[in-house]
Order: sequence, then structure tokens, then C-alpha cells
Amino acid sequence: MVLQCLMISLLGGVICLDRIVIQSMIARPVVAAPLMGFFLGDPYTGLMIGAVIELFWIDRLPIGTLIPPNDSLAAILVTASCIISSGLVGHSSRQIMAFSLLIYLPCGYIGQKMDVFFVSLNDRLARAALRSAEKADLHGVQALHLLSLLIYLCLSVCFLFFFLWPGIAATAFLFPLFSPSVLEALNIIFFFFPLLGIAVALNTIHLRGMVPVFCCIFLLASMILEIGHVL
Repeated sequence: MVLQCLMISLLGGVICLDRIVIQSMIARPVVAAPLMGFFLGDPYTGLMIGAVIELFWIDRLPIGTLIPPNDSLAAILVTASCIISSGLVGHSSRQIMAFSLLIYLPCGYIGQKMDVFFVSLNDRLARAALRSAEKADLHGVQALHLLSLLIYLCLSVCFLFFFLWPGIAATAFLFPLFSPSVLEALNIIFFFFPLLGIAVALNTIHLRGMVPVFCCIFLLASMILEIGHVL
């Protein structure tokens, strides 16, 4: 499992690079989570998780000096933990998904602290690059630019690995100990999370156009399908 977590962390770190390099929206939860799900053989679970997390922080835009919670890291952690833990424990993916969201959503705020640290470090690298440019040292400028990317990749990979395997191990240990009432509560929480995300999206729909609408429609349709499957 440790080797699998390391591979997931490396892939997740590459995906998170899109937050600072090309910014082609690949690192958005609604894209990053399905990509991770596809890598683990369950893109549907990834799409469900990505849509939920996309809605959670849809009102936290990286405008000006604001650094929002790192929803990319949270989406990757929740998706990987949910899919792997479901295979290990054998419980319903809905219950595992709810539990994974509960334990990993705070990682978005921890990742925000990591981003703040990286921005302060990047400022020092930028000043060093300016000094190299003043000396006409183009190789120095290039090296500092690549160093910044390498640092962010390493931070993301270490962050994912540090939180992923303990979370999976804790889930595999705790779930067999949960009583039926706890499992039923997790089943209810599974349907509560999309409603909370939809509430956030409706509060900010004038800011993000059709993205929240699309996510809301997808989540509502998924909930209807899940309820129909249970009945």
C-alpha cells in the first residue's frame, strides 16, 4: 500500500503543478478527482467527489493576495482514500466517501498554509532571479525558475503522501469497529455534503456563471440515481 500511495502522491503532485504553471484548470477538483479516479479504476467516484469539493470552495477565488484553501490536494486525497479504502474494507463507497470527506476536507486548509509558505519562498526566489537578470546570468534565472517548480512539486508530493497512507490505514482499522448506527449516519452524511455544496454554489452563482449550475445538476442527478438504486 505504501508503494501505491507513493505513486498516487507523485501523480497528484504533477496535477497540482497546474495551479502555478500552465493553469489550464486540470488541477480543479472537478477535473483532478476524476483523473485520479481513472488512474485507480473508478472515475465515477472521482467525479462525484470532485463535484462536491468544487462546490465547497467555489466562493473562495484566488483574487489579489487571497490564497484559497488547496482544493486540489483535498480532492486527490479524498478520491484516493475512498477508492483504496473501499477495496480494503468492503463497505459501501457512499459510507467510505462520507468518512473520507470528513477526515480530509481540513487538509484543504492545511494545504492553504503550505501555499502561503510557498508564496513567501517564491518571493525570495524571484528577488534572486532579478539579481541574476541584472548580471545577465540567464542560466541563473532559468535555474531559479525550475527550482520553484521543483519545490512546489516536492511539497505537494510530500503533503499527499504524509496524509494519504495514515488516512487509509485509519479507515481500514476503524470501519470494522463502527456500529450499524454509525454506518447509517455516514450514509446520511453522504447525501448532506452535496446539499451543503449546492447551498454554497447558489450563494455565489452570480460570480461563477454556469460552473455551479453544472455541478448542482450533476449532483442532483447522482443523488436521484443513488436513491433509486437503494429503493
